[in-house]
Amino acid sequence: MKPSKRLFAWAVLLTGTAGVLGAGAAYANDELEKMSQDPKQWVMPAGDYANQRHTKLTQITTENVHKLHPVWTFSTGVLRGHEGGPLVVGDMMYVHTPFPNKVFALDLNNEGRIVWAYEPKQDPNVIPVMCCDTVNRGVAYGEGMIFLHQADTTLVALDAKTGKVAWSVKDDDPAKGATGTSAPLVVKDKVLVGVSGGEFGVQGHMTAYNIKDGSVAWRAYSEGPDDQILFDPDKTMAMGKPVGKDSSLKTWEGDQWKIGGGATWGWISYDPKLNLVYYGSGNPSTWNPSQRPGDNKWSMTVFARDPDTGMAKWVYQMTPHDEWDYDGINEMILADTKVHGKETKALVHFDRNGFAYVLDRETGALLEANKYDPAVNWATKVDLTTGRPEVVAQYSTDHNGPDHNTKGVCPAALGSKDEQPASYDPQTHMFYVPTNHVCMDYEPYKVTYTAGQPYVGATLSMFPPKGDNHLGNFIAYDVNEGKIVWSDHETFSVWSGALTTPTGVAFYGTLDGDLKAVDAKTGKLLYKFKTPSGIIGNVNAFEHNGKEYIAVLSGVGGWAGIGMAAGLTGDTDGLGAVGAYKSLSNYTQLGGVLTVFSVE
Repeated sequence: MKPSKRLFAWAVLLTGTAGVLGAGAAYANDELEKMSQDPKQWVMPAGDYANQRHTKLTQITTENVHKLHPVWTFSTGVLRGHEGGPLVVGDMMYVHTPFPNKVFALDLNNEGRIVWAYEPKQDPNVIPVMCCDTVNRGVAYGEGMIFLHQADTTLVALDAKTGKVAWSVKDDDPAKGATGTSAPLVVKDKVLVGVSGGEFGVQGHMTAYNIKDGSVAWRAYSEGPDDQILFDPDKTMAMGKPVGKDSSLKTWEGDQWKIGGGATWGWISYDPKLNLVYYGSGNPSTWNPSQRPGDNKWSMTVFARDPDTGMAKWVYQMTPHDEWDYDGINEMILADTKVHGKETKALVHFDRNGFAYVLDRETGALLEANKYDPAVNWATKVDLTTGRPEVVAQYSTDHNGPDHNTKGVCPAALGSKDEQPASYDPQTHMFYVPTNHVCMDYEPYKVTYTAGQPYVGATLSMFPPKGDNHLGNFIAYDVNEGKIVWSDHETFSVWSGALTTPTGVAFYGTLDGDLKAVDAKTGKLLYKFKTPSGIIGNVNAFEHNGKEYIAVLSGVGGWAGIGMAAGLTGDTDGLGAVGAYKSLSNYTQLGGVLTVFSVE
């Protein structure tokens, strides 16, 4: 289904009736919320609506984790980067792959016997317009269906028992550079899904589809007129004030917003009590900042929206007029925790730009913004009154102008952290964050927009910060104190999602293939196991027949591993990542494998 003005107008009109229609449907997925509270299952991409990635299972502890060992494995048969992780619903596990986006239903009663497999038929021409590998971040579950967002932007609903297609709908147009890489999220009677394509000049959007038949409930763009971005000029707030009329249009030159980027390929969270969904938007297009003067709202933004209507309650833009590709799509972690000693309904976001943001998730008030990698140098701080970063002119790629190579900017474009999600442990009140420790040289150049062609306009080189020889850290971060508590160095970026347990263990995977368990209080290494390939997947936990298991997808790739995944060799290939990670092939090779562990 190719988007049209008629469709968009229809979606906006629907928001007016959604409050009435949704009154009975608002509780359609109470069952899903209850299932997410059952630690034996893993029914959402991040484990729960709060995106905390914390299990309540207690069998695996700091005392016995050294006994962890693989008990069964499953090969996906796909070689590119495996992001995301499996779902566990009852006695079934659902495993996904990168393009061609296979989905497998595995029987946990029979060590992963394949119950059904789904492989969509997609045009391989979508592969060249996937900017940073052919990844997919996972499937969602709800109302007895598995929801997959395919590379060609098709959202498909599969019967969870049989794998048969219940319905499918095309979310956008790959011919214009739009692709699907994100994990959907089921909220009430809707499935929410974002879009990729900021490097091709898409107009980013978040869309809610009705679970029953796949019809559009609402669509909210990242930039554009108020009726497209679903803003009420008088009620949508930013830094405590109404945004006002045409808040986005005023920050773009002419019609640039139509190809303005702001893609929405990251994680989505939801607060049932506040009835708000949260997600981030990505970089503005093009990467050459001199070609798009202004703040370029609302790229690089945290959105809080009503899931019934799509209307935005509040927004916060982290990197106005982005000059470095610091996408704002990283997960929004919802945690009731202390901030400066005060109990707070917080939203915590570790942004690509290297700052850890803490906001009041009800009002959008900015409470804290501190660096979570000491190498960050592009800005000195974030002004808590204005919400704006104080940019260092030396590292401003716009200040230096096009065709000037701005050197030594930290972090690099892949950020102090990319999409790899952190975990929050309510016991320690700390966040466990997989990070990149990478800097860059950034040279913008003039680029012309052509639909379906790369719209980047910058050449990058990446490398470790001066004086360091490692590209990643796994850190424990305390938002109450606004500081790093401990940091474990890794040879390469930590590109896997973290998992914590109430027994004091934090899990993560490494690009060179190790599943690691560390002491959550100290960071001390307790266990590691070399999986068949580099890990960019997310560590999950579940229980079956009374036994706790840890599961992780390995399969090197993603932006950091794009050189290996796509066979690229030039140092500036892969939007600058290939040179930084060229030695990764000495440690691991391609191949998608699910590994399931237990201590018995």
